Amino acid sequence: MSEERPQPARLAVALQYEKGSREAPRVTAKGRGLLAERIIALAEEHDVVIEANPALAEALGGVEVDNTIPIELFEAVAEVIGFVLRARRRAR
Repeated sequence: MSEERPQPARLAVALQYEKGSREAPRVTAKGRGLLAERIIALAEEHDVVIEANPALAEALGGVEVDNTIPIELFEAVAEVIGFVLRARRRAR
């Protein structure tokens, strides 16, 4: 008999980045389960572009709130920022 494993609680990580800034993106909120759902709902309410990337969210989940992202994640986050900028451009 195979055991069903429970699905891990959904994880959400919010980032802040100022276009043209020389500072690395910063984690502004993170949470699992109900807190993740609230972060996502707030983002939707404020027309914040949401990118579903579970692997990157897990990696960013280890970064404390108000800290900048580690250099190892720059490339992956840069791809997400590019996605967000393109999505905003299309929405205009």
